[in-house]
Order: sequence, then C-alpha cells, then structure tokens
Amino acid sequence: MFEHDALDIEQRASTGALPPRSRVAELVAEADERYAGLDDGEVADYIPVLAAADARRFGLTVAGVDGSLHEAGDVGIAFSIQSISKAFVFALVCDELGHEAVHERVGVNNTGLAFNSLIAMELNGGSPMNPMVNAGAIATTALVPAASSEERWVWVRHGLSRFAGRELALDEVVYRSEAETNHRNRAIGKLLQSYGRLDSDALEAVDLYTRQCALSVTAHDLAVMGATLADGGVNPMTGEQVVSAEVCRDTLTVLASCGMYERSGEWLFEIGLPAKSGVSGGIVAVSPGKGAVGAYSPRLDAAGNSVRGQRACAHLSRSLGLNLFASVRGGASESEESHV
Repeated sequence: MFEHDALDIEQRASTGALPPRSRVAELVAEADERYAGLDDGEVADYIPVLAAADARRFGLTVAGVDGSLHEAGDVGIAFSIQSISKAFVFALVCDELGHEAVHERVGVNNTGLAFNSLIAMELNGGSPMNPMVNAGAIATTALVPAASSEERWVWVRHGLSRFAGRELALDEVVYRSEAETNHRNRAIGKLLQSYGRLDSDALEAVDLYTRQCALSVTAHDLAVMGATLADGGVNPMTGEQVVSAEVCRDTLTVLASCGMYERSGEWLFEIGLPAKSGVSGGIVAVSPGKGAVGAYSPRLDAAGNSVRGQRACAHLSRSLGLNLFASVRGGASESEESHV
C-alpha cells in the first residue's frame, strides 16, 4: 500500500482552462446535433421500469469550474442516477472516514468482469475489488456513519444533493421496481457478509444501495456533480465545499481505472477522462481543474454504457482539450493547449 506523505507545500493542479464560453457553447451544440440521431444500442430492460425509457432522449451539459453552463437537448429530463451514485457515495464516505479506513475495506483494482459479478469476489477471498462494481459499492454504502437505516438514507441523499446543488428526490417507482428484482445484489450482500466484509446487515445495506441508485437526476445535475469533483470538492454553483480536494483526487483515480467497468481501459485510451456510467443512460466525465460533462441517453452498449453519451464525451474531450493525457510541445500558447 502506498503511504500518503505529509507535504509542507500546497498541491495544485495545473490543467489549463476551457476555451472561451462562446466556443464551448458551439461545441456542445455540435455534439448534440452530431449524435442525437444515433440509434445504436438498446434500452436496459433487466430492471422493468427502465425498459419504458424514451430511447430518443439525449441531453448534454458541460459545467465549468468557473460556474459556466453550456447545454443542449433534453437536459431537464429526469432519470435515476443508478451506478453513477457509487462515485459520489464513495467520496462522501472517504471524506467522513478517511482514505485508509475505506481502502482497507474496499479495493481499487479493476475486476475485468461484469459490474455484478460474484466470481470476482470469490477469486479474491471475498474482497470487493473496487467501489465502482456492485460488491464494492454495497460494501462502501455499508460504511455510511449513522445509527439507523433511515439516518443512513438521509445522510446519503443529503450528501448527493450537496454535490448536485439542489435537493434530490427518490424515484419511488424505480426504487420499487429494483427492490423487487435485485436478487443478485442481495446474493452479493450475503456473500460479502459471509466473508466478514460487512459490519451491518447485508439486506439493509443492499436496500440502502438500491435507494441511492433510484435518486432522480438530470444531465445538468451530473455535470454539476462532476464539476464539484473537478474543482477540489467545491460546488461551482453553490460555492459549498462538499468534500476535500484529497478525496476528489482519490475518487477520480478510481473512476479513471474502474468507472466504465470492463471498458475502462478502452475508455481511458480513447477519451482520457475519469468517468462513471449508469444503466439508465447517464454518464459523468470529469476533467480536473476544468469541469465536467453530464450526458443522458438511454440506449446502451453491451457493457451498459450510453452509446450517444460516449460518443459525445469523446467529441468534447478532443474539441475542448479535456483529455488528461494530451500533451503539447514546450512553449505552446494557452490557446493551442486548450484545443489539444
């Protein structure tokens, strides 16, 4: 395990800035126009209520750390946050309990397997490999510090609402639909408990995880939540310090390696951003120090990632200069850097 050395100097990110606002607006509109008609992929149907989503919907928001917002399409359409909640609950728990305490319980390595795999746990002595797959997310949610299940739920909902900059509500229809069909997650919870990986009741932890996934958000919300991680934990719309800058670093590191499941390596190679997806069609992609992209379109690829959302994020990563690994020759001008 790597030690976190105490440094006397302040750690700063130096990632440049977004292009001028007028240019960002043009590029967001361009991405919307280019990919709105893309019909590849299928709407998720393993959760019955998700199968009713309108496959035509496509919303796209870029939120800058300076508080700027650029939007196109169906950015006000609400959908359940699903697995994207994993990233923000992980951040909140790390902020409360500390890096080491959470890392001791939940790993940070990619499984290379499906997000709801039990095999990955069995092959690793019951240890959740990372907090972005279901086993690790359930173990993380079980660490929420509160005295009762209802207090834990209030803590989670309040925390995610602070990231979004507004009060998020539970989609009761989605929650009931998932609670009636989440047999595999209950099995994961019981398996975690059998290995001694949970301090709380397994089914209670699974129920809390199911509720957090059923919170209702928009593409606008996801962009603001991602921009909060991009800005050292400060919500650029409200000015509130939601989590620490160190927690943002830890969260974005895990997202870079594990956020897009078994496609995480390919995503990082092609797009170069920490990101998280959900089976309702949402994606949040974060460029530290610059901002975040929030996308919504319910048509998914075989790994459960939004097809239009991925294409739009790739387009914006290149055109806005968001890719963390893009480099320029020494002495290049700031305007040249922003368009790498």
